[in-house]
Amino acid sequence: MSEPDAFHRRLHHIAGAGLSRDTAQTPGMRRVEAISGRSVGAEALWMGQTHVEPGVASANHHHGASETAIYVVSGHPEFVFLGEDGDEVRLRTGPGDYVYVPPWVPHREENPDPDEEAVVVIARTTQEAIVVNLPSLRQG
Repeated sequence: MSEPDAFHRRLHHIAGAGLSRDTAQTPGMRRVEAISGRSVGAEALWMGQTHVEPGVASANHHHGASETAIYVVSGHPEFVFLGEDGDEVRLRTGPGDYVYVPPWVPHREENPDPDEEAVVVIARTTQEAIVVNLPSLRQG
């Protein structure tokens, strides 16, 4: 059977209940996959959700060569990284905010709220959710 032309390939619908939990994980967070090479045959994109429980901070980590875009759905997650002077910088966010994480940048997500889960939608420029956990932000 021949491959359909670019204008006649099918769209894929991934229901929220059908998201895969079989993803790279970071302690303190739960990632679920929606769009990927595995789920829909994406070649240069990964998209999913991350849930950070109340009062929890993720481990320090980076996402390798992948650029990462984050959209805050609910909660007030904080994103921590090292500034040029070597001090920690904290981005405080809320629903409707976006965050861009460049490739290889060590960071962590925190949810300081003691009662409300933080939920974000993630898009990456790789098919997979690359996660490299680190002992500190100073190690890339």
